Amino acid sequence: MMTRRDSFQAAAAAGLVGAGASAYAQAVRGLPPLKITGVRVILTCPPFPGFQNKAQQRLVVTKVETSEPGLYGVGCATFTFRPESVARAIEDSIRPFVIGKSADNIEDLWGAMNASSLWRSGPVLHNAISGVDMALWDIKGKRAGMPVYQLLGGKMRSAAQCYAHASGRDAKECGDSVQRLMAEGFRHIRIELSNTTVPASAATLTEATRGMATSQMQDGSRYVRETPRLFEYMRKRFGEEIELLHDIHGELHPAECIDMIKRIEPFRPYFIEDPFYPEEIGFMPRLRQATTAPIAIGEKFVNKHEYVGLIKDRLIDFIRVHQSYIGGITRARRLAVLCEWHGVRSAWHGPRDTSPIGHAANLHLDLAIPNFGIQERIVFGETVEEIFPGSPQIRKGMMFGNDKPGLGIDVNEKLAAKFPLPDEPGNFEPKRRREGGVVAN
Repeated sequence: MMTRRDSFQAAAAAGLVGAGASAYAQAVRGLPPLKITGVRVILTCPPFPGFQNKAQQRLVVTKVETSEPGLYGVGCATFTFRPESVARAIEDSIRPFVIGKSADNIEDLWGAMNASSLWRSGPVLHNAISGVDMALWDIKGKRAGMPVYQLLGGKMRSAAQCYAHASGRDAKECGDSVQRLMAEGFRHIRIELSNTTVPASAATLTEATRGMATSQMQDGSRYVRETPRLFEYMRKRFGEEIELLHDIHGELHPAECIDMIKRIEPFRPYFIEDPFYPEEIGFMPRLRQATTAPIAIGEKFVNKHEYVGLIKDRLIDFIRVHQSYIGGITRARRLAVLCEWHGVRSAWHGPRDTSPIGHAANLHLDLAIPNFGIQERIVFGETVEEIFPGSPQIRKGMMFGNDKPGLGIDVNEKLAAKFPLPDEPGNFEPKRRREGGVVAN
């Protein structure tokens, strides 16, 4: 280790004297070593505006404490359908593994956490890693006195353009929703019809599916017919003023999906999202050959082998991964660079089942990377913003952050505790097709 005397000798050799020598000595000495002293898990289920399904509001947040008094970081580890599993993974495996290790060496610690279980990947492990990873970036930014986007190279834009969601029982009702969003300043809008599912109590139920009245059933043929007509209606009503997006959720048979996208293509979609489940990405070359419509994919990806080939072979236009599901800022930063080299833009997943900390992490990357494309909008509401002071803000169709050090966001644990996870399990009934089969692949 370089001593104070060594520092001044080095400064003299460099031709520095007086104040310059003192500043040089301070710089080379650096900051004292920083150790992780604790990892805490915070589970909370606050209400989001207009959304009553608590199974999809269950947030997992981490707080990483350090050897420097008062210095901690916060991260998002939200796997809303299995929050308790992630919490146990952090408490039983990740916490004892990282305590006592350096908080400075983020890359090294990411690799160690990923390899420590021998078997890699998966939403539980990656969310557990993400909770620590985001918190370490938050700590590094606070220690440096800089926002995380500065550590990533600085701002390339002042805000992140967002897309909002519009739906309706028919094209006119959906168009009215689009009109309201345009008045709020949005120029990128994802459109869908909300009447393409039918209750599971319909007469088409088989004996195998009776009693599943809480699930929904996908009317695939109606969906395939009406969605291109919805795009046609929007272009006739709004012309070229807006960018139109749509999410298939991977719920169609690949042949039906490709045919529908071809029929949407003349109406110039900004992108079509998740045409296939991860298990069916082998159909991507066939889709690419069939249409020039831009494709976004990735919200269900957890393993780099699911997306590296798609990017390398230039089969997609936007990457839609959920940051915490692939391991946090460290992995998403590497992914953004890979995408830049291959002409793929970002469109990070940003639903309600991401904590505001996760949205802040999205935003810091949005501001810093050259290949930013679009960001999914989120409406937090007053209660959520009180629990997470410093949450990103939406104004005129743009997401804005703040210039506070780190991620610029915190968690009020006392308020979070007022919204515990509900007693009922978070397992949700998946959609089923008209004949009763699960919409899975």
